This record gives sequence, C-alpha cells and structure tokens, in this order.
Amino acid sequence: MDEIKENIDTCVDGLKDELINLSTFIHDNPELGNQEYKASALIADMLERYGFRVERGYLGLETAFKADYGKGDGVSVAIMAEYDALPGLGHGCGHNLICAAGVGAAIALKPVVDQFGGLVTVFGTPAEETNGAKVPMAAAGVFDPYDIAIMAHPSDKYCVYSSSLAMDAMQFEYLGRAAHAAAAPQEGINALDAVIQLFNSINALRQQTEDGSRIHGIITDGGKAPNIIPDHAEARFYVRATTRAKLDVLRERVINCAKGAEISTGATLKISNFEFSFDDMITNHHLAEACIENLKRLDIYDLSENDKNMGSTDMGNVSHRVPSMHMYFKIVEPGTPGHSIEMCNAAGSEKGMNAMLVAAKALAMTAADVMSDEELRQRIRDEFNKILK
Repeated sequence: MDEIKENIDTCVDGLKDELINLSTFIHDNPELGNQEYKASALIADMLERYGFRVERGYLGLETAFKADYGKGDGVSVAIMAEYDALPGLGHGCGHNLICAAGVGAAIALKPVVDQFGGLVTVFGTPAEETNGAKVPMAAAGVFDPYDIAIMAHPSDKYCVYSSSLAMDAMQFEYLGRAAHAAAAPQEGINALDAVIQLFNSINALRQQTEDGSRIHGIITDGGKAPNIIPDHAEARFYVRATTRAKLDVLRERVINCAKGAEISTGATLKISNFEFSFDDMITNHHLAEACIENLKRLDIYDLSENDKNMGSTDMGNVSHRVPSMHMYFKIVEPGTPGHSIEMCNAAGSEKGMNAMLVAAKALAMTAADVMSDEELRQRIRDEFNKILK
C-alpha cells in the first residue's frame, strides 16, 4: 500500500493548482442552495476532463450531479461534494473546500480503481445549509449499493469521529379571526396569542429536555397592525436531538405545546416542515481509524477525539444508509465559530487551500485502504449492521 499512497500524494500535489483555482472561484462567486449553477458546472466539467461519466441535474435537482469512474464490479466508494454558500456571508462554512477536496480525492483514486476494479462516484449535493439534497438521495436509495461514503469539512480542528444532531424544521401556523382590537376585541380570535403561548410552552419544555437537545425558533408572521387582532401568525422552529429516535419523541412533545396553544386560544393550527429533516451523523469507527492512520502519515497528529457537533447535516441521512465518515480538517484557530466571517476568510486563504489538499489525500488514502483490504471492509460492514439493527 505504500506505493499506492505515495502515488495518491503525488497525484494530489500535481492537481494543486487546478484544485486551488476551483476552490477559489467557488469561494469568490458564492451561490445559495439550489442556485449553485456556476459551481456545479465547474466541478462537473473538471471531472469530465479527467474521465468521469457525469450525469447533470441528477434526480431532477438542477445543480446536483453524479460522476462515476469505474464499472462497479468491485468495491464502490461515494464521495460527497458540497458547494452552497450562506446568505450574506458567502462561504462561511467553507463548502468551496469540501468540493475541491472531494474532487481531488476522486481523481487520485482512478489508478486504484484501475488496479483493483470497483467504482468511485462523486455526488454533487446542493443546498446542505437548507434543503439538503442528500436527504432525497438517501431516501431514493442511491447510496445503498456503496461500501462507504466519505467527505471532509473545514473546521477549527482535525477530527474523524464526528457527530451531528437529528433535526426537524417545523412550521406552526395559526389561523384566527380579525377584529378591531379596541372596538370589538370580543369578535376576534388572536392567532398571535397562540404563537406567543407556543413559545412560552416550549420555553417551559426546555427544562425537561435531555442534554444535547435543542429547540430554537422565530416568529415569521405576527400580524399587520396593532389595532387589528391578527388572524394569521406563524413560527418556525428547528428541533434537534442526539438521535432520530429521541427526536421523534421530542417532536411529539413540541407538537403538544402547539396543540395546547390551539385549544386555549381557539385559533386553528396547521403543522408542516419548511425544510427536509436531517438524521444524526453515525461515524463508522473502523473507517475513522483507517483515516486517522492516513492523517498521521500526512504528519497530522493533533486530532480531536470526538467532535460533539450541536449542528445538523444531511450527511447524517447518508450515514443511516451506508458506512460513513464526515472528517473535519483544520483551517482556523480553535474556538473560531463556523458560519463566521473568520471562517469565510480562511476558506479562501492559503492555509485553507493547503489543508484542503491534506484532506483530499486523507480521503483518497482511506478509500484505497477499503478498496484493497477485504478484512477492513468486513469490519466496517459488521459495525454498520450492528449499529443499525
């Protein structure tokens, strides 16, 4: 394997200028989720140049793609590429580095596919920050045939044992009856009162929730004028928990809060999801251990044992369908928050680009281990089957 990994190292180094140019262009031209037309096209074009078969507009999503190299007659590896930006902040989550690392890893794996057979696929997955495309992809079963699914995300640390919270994006809409707030208040049904009671009930519920749970929301409509009793009010909440099973329980408790406000005010309640639901991230430990050894090979020894991420990602949905790893790589100093201007600046910096190249190498070397080692593949699969029984 030493020769294979030396070749991966050399290949990624040879791609350095192209990967940096790709990442820099996407960083300097940020596009919101499902609007990443330039980024998606640029990535797909590069993969086509390197011999990948690219299906654009994958699953009917305009800015999604699927890029294959190989025939699928052996071990199959799925690599995730994200490239959406944040409103008003640009690439404050560094998705420009995610896609460049994924592309570099995939191209470096071509000789491994040629030697061992199998398939390497880059999935272009739009809108991770909102309606993550990995959710419908996972639901459609597109990841099920793969042996592993991997990606790398910029952070303030190196970590392979990542986690994330399961999340439901819940919208509560109350329909009341308008009336003059001074002349005829008795004729109205106040929808805003229902929303306020919802907030108060959820605030009380928080004391009784398990550590790791999160409930946070905003009022998106609270009425039009103070002398009109609002006949419509609306609130949106993200409800999160450490596992999907725990979230399902918490979700019902939140719904009961909403129903209580409906009963007490007389307003009619409508419940919906305003974004896709994300599952918790399940990191495959045998896959992660292989990645750790490759990071050490690349002189990365400062590794965090576990990243207890209080955010959520659609990679969680993938990890419930196939053994997965969501590696983090360091581009900022410890304690620097994600979704910040500091993270955005680092994602376009020389330090960020160099870390992206390390991440590309680590992903490719780890995939090469899996493709060449039947015993490792079995340990990975056994762990996956045991956890998701």
